[in-house]
Amino acid sequence: MKHHLTYSRRRLMAWTLGVWAIQCGVARAAGSALDGRVFIADAGERGKAADEKDDVITFANGSFHSSVCDKWGFGKGEVRMIGGADEMRFEAETVSEKDGRLKWQGRVIGDTIEGTFIHYRKPSFLRPNPEPIEHWFKGKLKS
Repeated sequence: MKHHLTYSRRRLMAWTLGVWAIQCGVARAAGSALDGRVFIADAGERGKAADEKDDVITFANGSFHSSVCDKWGFGKGEVRMIGGADEMRFEAETVSEKDGRLKWQGRVIGDTIEGTFIHYRKPSFLRPNPEPIEHWFKGKLKS
């Protein structure tokens, strides 16, 4: 019987530690090292000049937002951080009900931001299987 109690206590301790680890992970995901930073960027299709100017890219409360994408119905997306202090890499995905989704990858070094996003367009009658379109973006911290 003593062995059974010890086993039960170990299970309880493991369960408690697991719950604690999950809560810590959620707390870290809720914010980002880039929170509060705002960048002004230009963007364009891969291999082409910028066709979007002065995009306001905002990081707040663990989310990513591109203001220029508002006109197509794209909202905020959860941001995931990868990397360290000198170069912060991030990934995000924003979704538009009418236009598809954008998968963002970028990096911030000092006061500059750069990266790519792929537009996975929503299928339509005339375009049942649209090809993804890759774009670039590059900008500076808003002063």
